[in-house]
Amino acid sequence: MSPDKMVRMANQIAAFFATQPGDDMAARVSSHINDFWDPRMRAQLSDYAARDGKGLHPLVVEALAGIRAET
Repeated sequence: MSPDKMVRMANQIAAFFATQPGDDMAARVSSHINDFWDPRMRAQLSDYAARDGKGLHPLVVEALAGIRAET
């Protein structure tokens, strides 16, 4: 997947959960990505964030700690 599309998708998830009540928004983002993204997509997101993470929503960055990147 192109990095631009991946960032856009991750940011859309973060934007949705940012509007929800509660203080566990990052956990919800990581849970959603773990549940619905293919392991290769999760690995690509983790690699992208480790390289520079340009354009990632702050909630995505915070959620990375809970995202399983195994393939």
